[in-house]
Amino acid sequence: MTEPAITPDLIAAHGLSPDEYDRILEIIGREPTFTELGIFSAMWNEHCSYKSSKKWLRTLPTEGPQVICGPGENAGIVDIGDGQCIVFKMESHNHPSYIEPYQGAATGVGGILRDVFTMGARPIAAMNSLSFGLPSHPKTKQLVNGVVAGVGGYGNCFGVPTVGGEVRFDASYNGNCLVNAFAAGLADTDKIFYSAASGVGMPVVYLGAKTGRDGVGGATMASAEFDDTIEDKRPTVQVGDPFTEKRLMEATLELMTTGAVISIQDMGAAGLTCSAVEMGDKGGLGVKLNLEDVPQREENMTAYEMMLSESQERMLMVLKPDLEAEARAVFEKWDLDFAIVGETIAEDRFLILHNGEVKADLPLATLSGSAPEYDRPWVETPAAAPFTEALTIDPIAGLKALIGSPNYAGKQWVYEQYDQQVMGDTARAPGAGSGIVRVHGTPKSVAFTSDVTPRYVKANPVMGGKQAVAEAYRNLTAVGATPLATTDNMNFGNPEKPEIMGQFVGAIKGIGEAVAALDMPIVSGNVSLYNETDGTGILPTPTIGAVGLIATPDLAITGQMADGDVLLVVGKTDGHLGQSALLAEAFDRVEGDAPPVDLTAEKAHGDFIRANHGLIGACTDLSDGGLGLAAFEMAEAAGLGITLDSDDTALLFGEDQARYLIATSQENADTLIASAGAASLPIMRVGMAGGDQVTYGTTSAPLSDLAALYRNAFADQVA
Repeated sequence: MTEPAITPDLIAAHGLSPDEYDRILEIIGREPTFTELGIFSAMWNEHCSYKSSKKWLRTLPTEGPQVICGPGENAGIVDIGDGQCIVFKMESHNHPSYIEPYQGAATGVGGILRDVFTMGARPIAAMNSLSFGLPSHPKTKQLVNGVVAGVGGYGNCFGVPTVGGEVRFDASYNGNCLVNAFAAGLADTDKIFYSAASGVGMPVVYLGAKTGRDGVGGATMASAEFDDTIEDKRPTVQVGDPFTEKRLMEATLELMTTGAVISIQDMGAAGLTCSAVEMGDKGGLGVKLNLEDVPQREENMTAYEMMLSESQERMLMVLKPDLEAEARAVFEKWDLDFAIVGETIAEDRFLILHNGEVKADLPLATLSGSAPEYDRPWVETPAAAPFTEALTIDPIAGLKALIGSPNYAGKQWVYEQYDQQVMGDTARAPGAGSGIVRVHGTPKSVAFTSDVTPRYVKANPVMGGKQAVAEAYRNLTAVGATPLATTDNMNFGNPEKPEIMGQFVGAIKGIGEAVAALDMPIVSGNVSLYNETDGTGILPTPTIGAVGLIATPDLAITGQMADGDVLLVVGKTDGHLGQSALLAEAFDRVEGDAPPVDLTAEKAHGDFIRANHGLIGACTDLSDGGLGLAAFEMAEAAGLGITLDSDDTALLFGEDQARYLIATSQENADTLIASAGAASLPIMRVGMAGGDQVTYGTTSAPLSDLAALYRNAFADQVA
């Protein structure tokens, strides 16, 4: 088959700039082959190389006594004691999910699960953070239904519980939805597997499903903006098979017990290219591949297609040759392909052969390590004018505006499509704050949450970045968990625009400050840029996934509000309404600055909650919607009315940070108030639980009526 000539148009179609192509010519000293052009495109695109972001990612705190493995591997790893660890990561599948919602979301789930079990961990929990356009937009319902079905379809069939997440709607996502998938797994600390190859002449083995043409160029597509050619990109979306993935996981974990694995890597973005290059580069070795030995499900596949295919459910391994028979037997038992497709070599070469013909011959270390690194121009986001208006609204009307919006209505329609109890260890399912999964056979549990408020980040990227981490910290604390570490999923627009790059830089600075202050280092993550359509970017959305440990069952705070309970707020309430949910939903206004985040107060208040866990009946953090929304959600979950003492709009719906709402007995409330006072921590009695009404000040409504609105608004508007 004649390969196409390398032209400026072909170079541009591969996402390479003229300067980058000139750099390729300098590196190899000649014009690349078509396959080599594809390989450079795959390795140097934004999705794989982080060329616009790695300068700033290096500034993030990534270490701590609990960290076993930080960024750079398939996933991050934190110690949970007793020789056990949690392996976790969050990644985006935004562009594919907009083009083909079901498969885009499904393969996002599949990819993140492979990142976890590739390291020797059995997945125990999943979450997803989803952002869609306005409910009124003609594409939103299709996207919501397709994405939710894809997440559930893959995760449910694979057999991992979905225990948390978030769903939001904003006009900025009309042309570019976000699908951020999180997975966590459990492993023994002495049985972790890494991706660095070692040993010369070791077999390189292809594992799993066959290679097809689906997903060819997917990573490059994910590194570009959308325009009116979007439908042409449909073939770049991968197709997933969760049942094959389940077999692949079982085979991989069984394979790891044989001692045959030297190194192993998921075939994710850029498929065979990226996995082979990363394994060789980390081990300081070259790699030679014979593509005729690659299992193929389509006829007449070219070297270019095989190297860039992103067909799912595939792994690449470097094998101990004397254990080949044992390894092969495992994969044959699970009815999966096992094929030796190459070997490690001493020379610094990435040598690709197809039927004896050299299709690529590149310096491997240079291919990996010489990807462009840009210090993009950036401008600081201008300071937002404070919101000083004395806003007033009937408190029940304000509450209805919130719970009647799909942003803050109950998400039962979403999470009831997800299997929450598979594996039998889910202690707290979605819908009530952080999800909790028991560590089977031990007294420990692990809590998971995912958080960001994009409005805050746009108004004030530094403060918005801090707040995303702080809210994750509070959500873990509110269930009694000690926060351990975080993963970040940085979703932004076009980094070549200085104002967008400024949002990214600011958010990184805020996140860095917060994870350092709250002892929650970043151990893994993903950057997704160019989330724009026809020049319109999304709200900056740096999603924070966080993991916390509940060492013994008595430390958990998972009760519900009871009749006669006193309601307390820990933390200072100033009534910050700038960028608030109430302002957006009830007044259709997005104004003001993000609420300030005092990290010292966050730490002190979180320590107070955990130290007094035995005195707390129910607890939730205060974030979007403030006290008014949090108190209603606590009441709705318990099926019990509440009375809040004030009808002041700012006090009820302000979004001041570092605050928790506690429900507890009168006796325990007195003890908590005294304890907080002794520590000079702000605490305030705000109401009582009981009856069947929701009363804010002098205004009331039946809990049953409000609960019906809360439970039905999402499905009524976007399902």
